[in-house]
Amino acid sequence: MWLAHDRRLACEVALKEIAFRDPQEPGREREARVARARAKARHAAGLRGHPHMVTVHDVLEHDGLPWIVMEYVAGAVDLRELLLRRGPPAPAECARIGPAVLDALTAGHERGIMHRDVKPANILLAPDRTGSPYGRVLLTDYGISVRPDTGETRYTMASALVGTAGCPAPERVMGGPPTPAADLFSLGCTLYHGVEGHGPFARESPLAQLTAVVRDEPRPAVRAGALRTVLRGLLVKDPARRMTAAEAETELARIVISQADARTRTEPGSQPPWAVPRGPGPAPPASRARRRRPRLRALRAALACAIGLVLAFGGVWYALADRAGDPVAAKPYGDGVGLGAALRDGDCVVADRPGGVRFAGTPRLHLDPACRDRAPDGQVLAFAAASSADEAARRGPQQCEERTQELRDRLADARGLAVVPTGAGFAAAGRRTACLVLGAHGPLYGPVDRHRGTGTAFADTPTMQRRDCLDVRPGRRALLVSCAGPHDEQVLGFTRLGAGVTLAEARTESDAACARDVPPRDYGFDPSVHRAGSWTGAGAWKSGTHVVVCTVRRQNGGTMEGNGP
Repeated sequence: MWLAHDRRLACEVALKEIAFRDPQEPGREREARVARARAKARHAAGLRGHPHMVTVHDVLEHDGLPWIVMEYVAGAVDLRELLLRRGPPAPAECARIGPAVLDALTAGHERGIMHRDVKPANILLAPDRTGSPYGRVLLTDYGISVRPDTGETRYTMASALVGTAGCPAPERVMGGPPTPAADLFSLGCTLYHGVEGHGPFARESPLAQLTAVVRDEPRPAVRAGALRTVLRGLLVKDPARRMTAAEAETELARIVISQADARTRTEPGSQPPWAVPRGPGPAPPASRARRRRPRLRALRAALACAIGLVLAFGGVWYALADRAGDPVAAKPYGDGVGLGAALRDGDCVVADRPGGVRFAGTPRLHLDPACRDRAPDGQVLAFAAASSADEAARRGPQQCEERTQELRDRLADARGLAVVPTGAGFAAAGRRTACLVLGAHGPLYGPVDRHRGTGTAFADTPTMQRRDCLDVRPGRRALLVSCAGPHDEQVLGFTRLGAGVTLAEARTESDAACARDVPPRDYGFDPSVHRAGSWTGAGAWKSGTHVVVCTVRRQNGGTMEGNGP
């Protein structure tokens, strides 16, 4: 995928190259693939302007290869990547994704177009018009869509499986045609993955996953809460008995509307949309009555209002105490936060969580002046100035989300925290909201970003950032060094290992996992010279995230130099 500027459209666009696996492919087959690409683009372009689809503008050829010109969605992150960064969201936030994807699928199904590849990587979350970072939900990549009942040429056999292992419906694995019900099964797998952190049929190999899709029942959901009914209905193996789009939309709308209503009655410091669920809740009874399309449109309108409430009240988890301006309050951020002085740039903090539940309620903060004595949870990275306490409360959380987004994207498991001053403490807080970055599921263990100096030793892996260059010392000790000079490894990204993998096992399996999930060749490194490396730390196993830091290193063990491959 490439970012480009379209002179005719006068805007930035995304270019998707349809690459041929065999450069020497015979001319007739090559022409067929180009024709197929054109057909795909026509299908997707026919759905132009849908609010939950990435628009396809055009298809063109260059040097005999097809390129699809698509809408560029600024600030978008796909669901798979977001899960890797922040872990599974609360069930209600995952439920919010469902109706948008259903709406996009239904629009295609009504035109006879099947998506055939619904999965977390093909769902984008992007800023909406209010600036909420994940408010806009988009379904992308109709690259393998097909119209089964038309006279268009079919370029793959009916039995060919094109979708991702673990997501296709059982009838598709067995060679059946693509249908709306098959897309709904894949949506069920996607929502399951979103709330549980792994697929319902996850196995050790793609073939084993496909076998499980046909033969095995889904793994029991433990985090899904109110989503259990929808997951159970969408993952029925018999397509004739599978939950319909209308039924799924009804159930999802009820979950989101119920959550939005609950938020209006809670304190602003309550759990945010993208947060770790407190645990499985009771599954609501299934509503299996079929709904007519007018009823669906009414539900969508109600859902849109509900989503607005969710975004308004929950966009960023933040600490807010005593906005009324109680003259007794002497602390800048109120008694709940508990700090006696204003936060400063680079301050490291430890967050005590009420009841021990991370990101539930307002945290009580304590400073860790050395940024290492108490395994700090996070650090102050920015500020959002305001003219009044009301403006700070109204705009501070969103401004903090924007100002820390880039850094959070470079960390494996982090989230933002806006510490808003009270009315009485507004002046003492320096007339500004403090923007923190915290570990999403555990401590950061040390300073991050510009507060780390060259030669800083990593206490644990959560502080490692994408594109960090490392000097590896005896005993697998890593120091941060400049990428312009000699270095042993460079951080490329992150992956996760299964819940049953121990830390000891991870240290032998992590290199292979990184080679599979974050291959250095995807970043321009020559595979004949470089290979994948990895770092595992105790912190990721204490928090339960099992995040592995993936790096690149030289095959011969020598040093690298320069900022890139």
